[in-house]
Amino acid sequence: MTTQTIRKIFTRDFILGFSAQFTFIMVFYILIPTLPIYLSRSGANGIEIGVLIGIFFVSSLVFRPFVGKALQKIPEKTFMIAGALLFALTSFAYLLAPPFWPFLIVRAFQGIALAFFHTASLTLIANISPKAHWGQSFSYFLLASNFSLALAPPVGMFIINQFSFSVLFLVCSGASLCCLCISGKLGRTQVAPLEDSPTGQNFFLRSKAVPPSIISFFNMIVWGALTAFFPLYAVNHGVADPGLFFTTIAIMLFVCRAFGGKILDLCSKERMIPFLITTYVISMAILAFSKNLPMFILVAVIFGIGNALLTPVVMAYALDSTGSSPGPVVGTYTAISDLGLGLGPVIMGIVIRFSSYPIMFLCLALTGVINIVYFHFVVRKG
Repeated sequence: MTTQTIRKIFTRDFILGFSAQFTFIMVFYILIPTLPIYLSRSGANGIEIGVLIGIFFVSSLVFRPFVGKALQKIPEKTFMIAGALLFALTSFAYLLAPPFWPFLIVRAFQGIALAFFHTASLTLIANISPKAHWGQSFSYFLLASNFSLALAPPVGMFIINQFSFSVLFLVCSGASLCCLCISGKLGRTQVAPLEDSPTGQNFFLRSKAVPPSIISFFNMIVWGALTAFFPLYAVNHGVADPGLFFTTIAIMLFVCRAFGGKILDLCSKERMIPFLITTYVISMAILAFSKNLPMFILVAVIFGIGNALLTPVVMAYALDSTGSSPGPVVGTYTAISDLGLGLGPVIMGIVIRFSSYPIMFLCLALTGVINIVYFHFVVRKG
């Protein structure tokens, strides 16, 4: 990558947005391995855990299209600040909200916070990055999430093992306030003038962005179920720190995105996508028969390689296919992705209730197969 390209991508606002994203997603990933354990110890069953984890993403997906539409008039900075503040308040509210209904309400509001911040941060990167380098820009920006994924789960497990869940929620609240401060330092971005929307584009969702977004929907079903239930599966097989699984995924994400980002703008996206989805199928099939930490780490390596490149390439594919304002496209893409994250824990929680964890992982592998078929016959062939 040339020096000129580096300067075009790594602007002041890109670095500030990267830092804010890192802090925000740090809180998100701290809660991934710890909340299922907290809910389990509080007496919640598998279905209740799936609902309480999934409602976070359901509330997020409901608000994302509205945020995407509003970003055509309101600067990204405003929504990032609002999202960080609401995330801090809801993290603190966990101290006062026992399962089921009080906790469900807090989780729903925290999902709204995710919709505010995450939709705005991705739109910010789309607006300040050159279109010719969207693949690279998103790949590098998503490294913020990778760093968080590497650090946060072990930190979260350390806090609950050495201190308590109360300390965990206070740490999450404090980190969210740090994100708020960083977001406040972003420059004043000019909001692009509203475009005359073609037929079928006047609603909050961008219709042309829906088909590629459904690819992400299937991927997020896998990721949502994995984050909700793998910690419990690992603990049941004698793994003291399930966070190591997510840390391994994060390492693979970092390595592949840091050194493979340029490939995303050079290779055919239509050829890369089915190959990368295949890694989901293989990793989940192996996980169904894995019962120890070395096998879990192998799964994390395979899954991490695929996820590292699949997420930015599908996002860039969605932006390329529409040619409209990034805000509504990002709102559409992230809303449909969140639908997968929300449905994954709920559906697979029901599967676990009536079968077993191995059957659930095989169902996730089947989801990947369905995704490949969908991409080939619906997206690529129109």
